[in-house]
Amino acid sequence: MIGNYELYHPWFLLLLLLVPIMWWWQKSKINQEFKIIIPHLEGLGNIKSARSIAYKYLYILRYVGLIALIIAMARPRQILKEEEIKAEGIDIILVMDLSSSMLARDFDPDRLTVSKETAKKFIDKRPYDRIGLVVFAGESFTQSPLTTDHRIVKEFLSSVESGLLEDGTAIGMGLASAVNRLKDSKSDSKVVILLTDGVNNAGYIKPMTAAEIAKEINVKVYTIGVGTMGEAISPISRRSDGRYIFGLSRVEIDEELLTELSELTGGKYFRATNEQGLEDIYSEIDKLEKTEIDLKIYKRYSEEFRVFLLFGLIFIALEWLLKNTILKTIP
Repeated sequence: MIGNYELYHPWFLLLLLLVPIMWWWQKSKINQEFKIIIPHLEGLGNIKSARSIAYKYLYILRYVGLIALIIAMARPRQILKEEEIKAEGIDIILVMDLSSSMLARDFDPDRLTVSKETAKKFIDKRPYDRIGLVVFAGESFTQSPLTTDHRIVKEFLSSVESGLLEDGTAIGMGLASAVNRLKDSKSDSKVVILLTDGVNNAGYIKPMTAAEIAKEINVKVYTIGVGTMGEAISPISRRSDGRYIFGLSRVEIDEELLTELSELTGGKYFRATNEQGLEDIYSEIDKLEKTEIDLKIYKRYSEEFRVFLLFGLIFIALEWLLKNTILKTIP
């Protein structure tokens, strides 16, 4: 099998081994036919006409035609696949923290950029799921509703930046917005993946209240705390022109709260201290939340032997025609 092509009767190709033998025999026979004994006439030695040369190599047409016929006998055909996919997808809302601390440089180049790129890779692994995006800082906002158009979700992910929302960390608001998007979902499996690097310090909805609502409507919450242990270079203030001033600050993640949110809803809490760790976390979530797929593959074939058969017959007929007309010789 080569690419999308296969041979239905590949054993016929063994006949190709006879071609070099027949070629050698034919060539030696022609060389003997062209040995002419004539009286001493020095001028005739270098005389070669186009007709004589063409006749000498006419037999090549026969072998090209023979090779084409052997390939036709092997019956090459193109495989045309049809897939019927019945997928019971999962509804997933990604909830991403856009607070200024997400610009901390303990990840390269910063936590937010790495988090966005890793989330895109996760989306690419979930072709049959509906995915949405919620962002939060001091308030929350639904950036993309649930959709199977993952290209749009990834474009929204690329466009979100720190500073789009009032600064702060409203974990409860972010989770509540995600749960609200999932409350009307008909899917048997509903998941929220909430990523943050801080402590809940804003918003009018308590995180545990949002988690209780999630539990009521069977939404599973996975939480991810992003940030190294100890201290990191992070924004500590802002200039009048809007640019951040960076300095060393302590990494504070409310791991106890994030663990409670996950455990209450049947999810799990993860801590990512570097880029590879974050990728591993998304990979683990991908394995935990598998989409049920019923895949049936139907094969159709496009027979390609006719082309070789046609060319083979044309070359053999052409040799016979030339040999008995233009290149005919006198015995």
